Amino acid sequence: MPDIMTGGCQCGRVRYAVPIASDEAYLCHCNYCKRATGGVSIAFKNVRFADVTWTKSPPDWYQSSPIARRPFCSACGTPLGFQFLDGENMDLTVGSFDDPSRFRPTSNFSIETALTAWMDASQLPGKRLDEHAPAVDRWIKDIGKLPD
Repeated sequence: MPDIMTGGCQCGRVRYAVPIASDEAYLCHCNYCKRATGGVSIAFKNVRFADVTWTKSPPDWYQSSPIARRPFCSACGTPLGFQFLDGENMDLTVGSFDDPSRFRPTSNFSIETALTAWMDASQLPGKRLDEHAPAVDRWIKDIGKLPD
């Protein structure tokens, strides 16, 4: 039985709900996705387009290549996905889900353009947000707490 999962853009104008049956997701490394998101790759969850319910405002769309279009929020700029023009499925960005921790990467796509130095960053040193005083000070001053 699929779970209904929700997500949306950063400002909250665009929201969606979609049934999710598996935790499988993938990383796309194509140059179109890198440019569309400003990232070194993008994590996607493939879903049936007909199963996506836009629960608040629908996204805006732009044609990002001769064969595909992408939903986004024109108010805050959040990239929300990808869809082939002739496809019945679409991809939603894993990061736009309210609980992206549900998903796990199971494959890489367009590996010929992958930035291999960024493929495994798990051994790099890390720092928690609450250990970075300048950011903490800004959040406390603005909203009185650290973001969720």
